Amino acid sequence: MRGLRIALIVIALVILAGVPWFGSDVLVQFGINALLLAVLAQGWNIIGGYAGYASFGNSVFYGLGSYGVAIAMVQWHLPFGVGMVFGVVLAVIFAVLLGLPVLRLRGHYFAIATLALSQVMTAIVSNISVAGQNIGLVLPPLNNDPLFYELSLGLLVITTLTIFWLTRSRFGFGLIAIRENEEGAAVMGVNTTLYKVLAFALSGVFSALAGGIHTYWITFLDPVSAFDISLNVKMIIMAVFGGAGTIFGPIVGALSLSAISEILSSEVTSIAGLFFGIVIVVAVVLMPRGLADMLRRFRKVGWRYFIENIRSHRL
Repeated sequence: MRGLRIALIVIALVILAGVPWFGSDVLVQFGINALLLAVLAQGWNIIGGYAGYASFGNSVFYGLGSYGVAIAMVQWHLPFGVGMVFGVVLAVIFAVLLGLPVLRLRGHYFAIATLALSQVMTAIVSNISVAGQNIGLVLPPLNNDPLFYELSLGLLVITTLTIFWLTRSRFGFGLIAIRENEEGAAVMGVNTTLYKVLAFALSGVFSALAGGIHTYWITFLDPVSAFDISLNVKMIIMAVFGGAGTIFGPIVGALSLSAISEILSSEVTSIAGLFFGIVIVVAVVLMPRGLADMLRRFRKVGWRYFIENIRSHRL
């Protein structure tokens, strides 16, 4: 059974890697967006799915990674790789400095605190001259969609392997213990503050890398688009819809919702705007543990799975 799963994963990777060679330009561009959203969902999965802290601050990491690349390439005339490293350093510093005080909050207090971060960073960056202030920055164009596609796919593979490592490491077990009972984890000897800050920083690293790739791809960046809170909402919805706290759930959620959203936006534009709101209701009420849990348990209990969830999460 395990060998079959590995074979299916390898086949899926080969097919995905071959998209730029047999797919249309539109499909490749859609793939870049979908893969980067999957990376963001996986990054949020570390702090939200495994540590149990619903962060709305990952869009800040995305913006810092974006500005790291833009500033390095436009203002300092450095290579793209150096800009990626600079963006990651910014994200890690921000995660550590902010994580130490903010991660002492719990539940909705933590969510509200992180929710305000995007607006604060937008205001700060809008007044920094090296970041282009309100005007933004224009990066040198590189018309090579296959390259950006493969970079996005490679980053998703690395992110997923990191999640796989979490499920089998002492660090990952510590995060799960914090999610289930933080006081109990502390009693058992888990340094909860250190674990949460490390998870916050690790989550920020992947968000920053995704932001850097996306910025160089679209070649333009401004504060509003860099620190867009709606992007953080998408990360959460995709991770929860697919199955937060699982290895492949956020990927399934990101790719499936991206495809459905793309179809709706091209066919019925007015419905597309309501789509993610409907997904939130469906995910919370009908399958709060995501598609992964639903597919696993539906075989055993059938339609009673949805009835049990409705009773447990009735408004």
